[in-house]
Amino acid sequence: MKFPKEVPLDELAALTGAKIIGDGKKMVKGINEIHGVQEGDITFVDHPKYYEKALGSEATFVIINKDVVVPEGKALLFSEDPFGVYIKIVNAYRKFEPQSQAVSATARIGEGTVIQPNAFVGQHVTIGKNCLIHANASIYDHCVIGDNVVIHSGAVIGADAFYFKRRPTHYEKMVSCGRVVLHDDVEIGANTTIDKGVSADTVIGKGTKMDNHVHVGHDTVIGANCLFAAQVVIAGVVTIEDEVILWGQVAVQKDLVIGKGAVVLATSAVSKTLEGGKTYFGAPAVEARQKWKEMAFLRQLPRTLEELNQKIQK
Repeated sequence: MKFPKEVPLDELAALTGAKIIGDGKKMVKGINEIHGVQEGDITFVDHPKYYEKALGSEATFVIINKDVVVPEGKALLFSEDPFGVYIKIVNAYRKFEPQSQAVSATARIGEGTVIQPNAFVGQHVTIGKNCLIHANASIYDHCVIGDNVVIHSGAVIGADAFYFKRRPTHYEKMVSCGRVVLHDDVEIGANTTIDKGVSADTVIGKGTKMDNHVHVGHDTVIGANCLFAAQVVIAGVVTIEDEVILWGQVAVQKDLVIGKGAVVLATSAVSKTLEGGKTYFGAPAVEARQKWKEMAFLRQLPRTLEELNQKIQK
């Protein structure tokens, strides 16, 4: 998330009670998770496993719970609870804005777009030209919808990321400040849910079509002209390249890539990155021909064992 205008680091320190290590006058452009940071952003790290990654990232500012040497060109905020500091900043600069009408007065709706009764369009949403938003669809705040997009009944665009930090007595929610961006000519099926990014964007590429009851997790980036059948489930921070087909009930693990033109057959489970241009099947998914050979071998195994046993007895 980018701030409406750049903020001096010492202002964020005053807001959160964190201690500045470095130049407090440096200007912060936005706040992001480590996988989405750019120069000028602030991020957080609270685990020794990721200190080096955070300090060496593109982020100019890091909220950290260890007193370390400030890397050149950066500045730090020290806190015993970096996660809590991060949440305070998000809540200050992306406040929830309640509304009392179905379509927010702050939404921008393109020419020729039809919004059916009982659909909900949140604050600061942008919808392009010639879209059709069916009854009971919900588009949460700050989402961006391109031209010629169809969103069917019951779909939810922009719900919060499923992201919680384990505390000693409870789970604390990581407040989402990202967006969902649907490019031109996308179609979203009934009761499909697409979660916003934690701090960046969940993106659906031009011409991609989704069936009913599909779920897309936070910060996932999907390319152009993909086709997803019913009950596909995609975890967060997944990259799916152009022209990928996922057939019914495919489940995709987090933090992986599915290459351009890959086809994953129904009921498969993707647990690692898949090369493009191939067809996959199984749980875990492997190339379909390999899986079919394995299945054929397994079907023959009882007879093979029986024949082997008979030879031994002779």
